[in-house]
Amino acid sequence: MIKNLFISVSSQEKEKNRGSVEFQVFSFTNKIQRLTSHLKLHKKDYLSQRGLRKILGKRQRLLAYLSKKNRLRYKELISQLGIRETKNR
Repeated sequence: MIKNLFISVSSQEKEKNRGSVEFQVFSFTNKIQRLTSHLKLHKKDYLSQRGLRKILGKRQRLLAYLSKKNRLRYKELISQLGIRETKNR
């Protein structure tokens, strides 16, 4: 695995913002990147595929919540993390 690609956060920021939506999305994004690189090597690891789908769903729900509550913070976060904007239903 290549760990240099993952986004890092200083320990002070971790302690302050652990419960915030932004930090949770950030944490899920790191997990998604880690699992994606794992699945490139282990294509038949179906349990990891299932875990990846669950984390993607959680991140999607958090992003939907954030876009409803504060559109500006949502836009900043997706641009910072390089995530595509979700379709509105």
